[in-house]
Amino acid sequence: MAKTFQVTQKRSLIGCTESQRATMLALGLRGRHSSVIVKDNPANRGQIMKVQHLVEVKVQR
Repeated sequence: MAKTFQVTQKRSLIGCTESQRATMLALGLRGRHSSVIVKDNPANRGQIMKVQHLVEVKVQR
């Protein structure tokens, strides 16, 4: 089974750059406390690293 991440938005997008806002939308996060499950691949890891100060990540197997 492929490894996945549960990504939860913990902080608001107020004061963030437009690029960070677009990354959050690309991950599927629409507001505080929303969660999504994403696959572990280099593209998703890069998106998570870009907004790591706004999200909480849990590894799932």
